[in-house]
Amino acid sequence: MTITVELRFFASLREKLGAGEALALPEGSTVGVAREVLQTRGGVHAEVLARGRAVRAALNQKMCAESAVLKDGDELAFFPPVTGG
Repeated sequence: MTITVELRFFASLREKLGAGEALALPEGSTVGVAREVLQTRGGVHAEVLARGRAVRAALNQKMCAESAVLKDGDELAFFPPVTGG
């Protein structure tokens, strides 16, 4: 069975990947799995979501770990770490 999550990208990720999209994943997938699926697209997805890159995630508008399990209809956002000055 599959689930569909709504992806959102913010800041520099939005500039390169767009505002967001729907992503179908196997049931039981985690935030880390979603990131890996996006990386397999290659190109800019692989570049900006690479494991060495600092990327934060929020699940339904709450910060989360990559081990968080996704459910059908969840909103998953990816964004770079926020810095201030």
